[in-house]
Amino acid sequence: MPGKGAYCRFRTSITDYEQMLPIIAWQHLAMIFCFKLNARIISILDPFWCSILMQENWRNFLQTQHAVIENDQVAHFGNLVTELKHAQTGTILVDLSHYGLLGISGVDAKMFLQNQLSCDVNAVNIHRAQYGSYCTPKGRVLVNFMVMQNDCDWLLQFPIDLCASIQKRLSMFVLRSKVEIKDRSRQWVRIGVAGKQAETLAKTVAGTAKRDFDDARALSVVHSAQTSIVRHASDRYEIITTEKSAHALWRLLSAGACPAGAACWRWREIHDGIPVVTAATQEQFLPQMINLDLIGGVSFKKGCYPGQEIVARTQYLGKLKRRMYLARIETAEVVNEGDDVFCAETQNQSCGTVVNAAPSPQGGYDVLAVIQQSSVAAGGLCWQEPGGLELGIGTLPYSLE
Repeated sequence: MPGKGAYCRFRTSITDYEQMLPIIAWQHLAMIFCFKLNARIISILDPFWCSILMQENWRNFLQTQHAVIENDQVAHFGNLVTELKHAQTGTILVDLSHYGLLGISGVDAKMFLQNQLSCDVNAVNIHRAQYGSYCTPKGRVLVNFMVMQNDCDWLLQFPIDLCASIQKRLSMFVLRSKVEIKDRSRQWVRIGVAGKQAETLAKTVAGTAKRDFDDARALSVVHSAQTSIVRHASDRYEIITTEKSAHALWRLLSAGACPAGAACWRWREIHDGIPVVTAATQEQFLPQMINLDLIGGVSFKKGCYPGQEIVARTQYLGKLKRRMYLARIETAEVVNEGDDVFCAETQNQSCGTVVNAAPSPQGGYDVLAVIQQSSVAAGGLCWQEPGGLELGIGTLPYSLE
């Protein structure tokens, strides 16, 4: 049993603790204040962390709208089959976060890009975007993209999983140029609208700038407060905005369009004949093989860029043997980028490669595939193996001649 001395020491410790309570409380408040101050400082001094927070907020918002996210992209909003039907006959609303944005800025940015890309960067301005590609010295496409101008930045939009490697490669050639290359993917929210009501919805977002939509050319760009709108086609638009504005815009647009997964946007791109080189197909094609010369992605009048000599020689000597075609495969199996195409003419040797594939509203898959022109003329195209499932050739919205 403790004695009186122990009891006195116990009472003394209690008294000391009571006297320390105000100090502990102030320390706790100070810690909270410092944490909030540090968070504020981080948001001011480090745009990277701020952009991550904005992207997370946007993803959380999409999930409240019933988005199912798989592999860092919106797979669907509950029923992919229904969404694909809307992509074909109605109007769809798609989050485009599966595309990244690489920002190039600085005094020498325009000249730097002109010397690196296959397209004529001089033709790009705040009202006009363009397709293009970045090639190896052998003329093989590392990445293809849409390039646009936004204030002082030039933005290249292409698959987000290629951003880090392309940023690293481009940075190797900056040298003494006054150029800065940064990943801007998290800084902007991209929303796609496609289908019968796409133009009406895009004009609603544009507001007072809608008169600029009189420019019927593809890749024309209009701007309104905190928002830019790219016209990919007469029935397909892309809205680029801040995360703060994106929530209200999504709610507005979803009243007239069906929210849909990334596959639905890919299906629309495929039927517009717009290729997207992925990690599976890097360095496999010349720009002309994926029809970039037919959609304004190659300039034959500009100066040198990596691979220019081979690209130009192929153009002027008429040695191009492969082109990209729209095709259909009736299968329940998954069709992947990089899959081989065969033909009776070539027997066991591949005559083509799948560039892009997306589930079709009618079942099976619709694809863009680079195929030998002679094999297309001969017929009997098969997927994955000789004698495999047939590839039915479709019609692109532009001529291959």
